[in-house]
Amino acid sequence: MEVIEHLSDEQLNKKVNNEKWSIMQVLDHLYLMESKLVKLMTRTFNEAPSEVIPDKPIHLVTDRTKKITSPPHFEPIDQFITKMEMTEKLNQSRKSLHEFVELTKDHKLDDKGIPHPIFGQINLKQWIPFIGVHEKRHIEQIRELKNELFIK
Repeated sequence: MEVIEHLSDEQLNKKVNNEKWSIMQVLDHLYLMESKLVKLMTRTFNEAPSEVIPDKPIHLVTDRTKKITSPPHFEPIDQFITKMEMTEKLNQSRKSLHEFVELTKDHKLDDKGIPHPIFGQINLKQWIPFIGVHEKRHIEQIRELKNELFIK
């Protein structure tokens, strides 16, 4: 939120070109990813059988030299959204994540997993920090978009 603090709704929704997301679309992608992932993590925690799932090198997600295509269910919408609306959505998805962490804090989370398109099965223990690592990747993307749009 600090990276977009001084940007107007118009600046947030402006696209560099049709090949790139607007900053608001990046934020919408983060919202969709976190909110849907928390629901999936909750269902997996409650219903999935236990299995051995080794840790994956999730830190590699921050490497912006490698283009990663978002799965369709995490694709942002292409419509005008206000900063206030998006802030509310992001706050709600983060609240849900905190609730999941609180719910599972006394449980082993490395024996249930959800598939990732690059890493394969990632255990729930790693999915929680993955959300933050994924956000770091997109914060850099937002900075790049700001520079391309000449927004300082």
